[in-house]
Amino acid sequence: MNRFKRFVLWVLLLAFIAMAGISAAFWYWANRPVALGAEHVDYQVEMGSRPRSVAQAMRKAGIDMNADAFVLLARLTGRDTLIKAGAYEAVKGDTPSVLLQRMADGDMTQTSLALIEGWSYRRIRQALRENPNIKQTLGDITDAQLLARLGSAYGSPEGLFYPDTYVFVPGTSDYDILRRAYLAQEKLLAAMWEQRAPDLPIQTPYEALILASIIEKETGDGADRARVAGVFVNRLRLGMPLQTDPTVIYGMGDAYQGRIRKKDLTTDTPWNTYTRSGLPPTPIASSGKASLYAALHPEQHKFLYFVSRGDGTSEFSESLNSHNRAVSKYILGQRK
Repeated sequence: MNRFKRFVLWVLLLAFIAMAGISAAFWYWANRPVALGAEHVDYQVEMGSRPRSVAQAMRKAGIDMNADAFVLLARLTGRDTLIKAGAYEAVKGDTPSVLLQRMADGDMTQTSLALIEGWSYRRIRQALRENPNIKQTLGDITDAQLLARLGSAYGSPEGLFYPDTYVFVPGTSDYDILRRAYLAQEKLLAAMWEQRAPDLPIQTPYEALILASIIEKETGDGADRARVAGVFVNRLRLGMPLQTDPTVIYGMGDAYQGRIRKKDLTTDTPWNTYTRSGLPPTPIASSGKASLYAALHPEQHKFLYFVSRGDGTSEFSESLNSHNRAVSKYILGQRK
């Protein structure tokens, strides 16, 4: 009987030593830096991923991760259900424990995309396509389909996306970024419309957006925005054509090759403000907050004309004769 007891004790002791050894080895593995294929390795965790598929994704990206050990670590620490989908980065010195904690905390890598004031919708879509961190989902989706998906009642996507710098996790879709920009513009437009100056010759927030886009394209110096807005507002009140080149250029589309000819000014399109009075049917670009504010708070004056001085600022005139003299001075280089 004593011999049997000693045998059991030895078995238990050996089992304890083995377990202690395994635990020590496991602890060593969990807290030892993993081997990486580069100084920095980016990888994606897809929605609904379990620890094993996460480990496999890390291995595929160039992180030497033991899948079985990673699964055990996740379960023992209770983090197997806390792993969040997103983009992550592993750097030299990271251990399995650190990587797991980072994913449980949702400490994702981020990048950004700048949508610039004055960009057209076409240019925005191009920027989305060219960014390697953005997941392409829109493909050949039509403008009407995109607007329907956004829940927009407008007939054109032009000018509906607020120009700003958008921080996002790599792998974010092009639609998600567009939706953020759309909602930002809608929120800003609604708030600023409520604070607009009285008696403006524009009837809807969308008309304000159209006017703001023209101001955005016509203003080289921020200090001139409110004055430029005042010129257009004065013309709208008088029923004068706006006669602004950026709208003509927009209406020309791909036919525009860097210069406007006389026949371009007389060729009618819905956006030609030389041949048509009032505002064009849609914005011609994305307008920033300053241009939208100018459209809703124009400077009060009697100017009806302005011309670029060539340095970003503009010369303003109340009469056509004064304007023609300014054109001769700044455009034709003739002093009269």
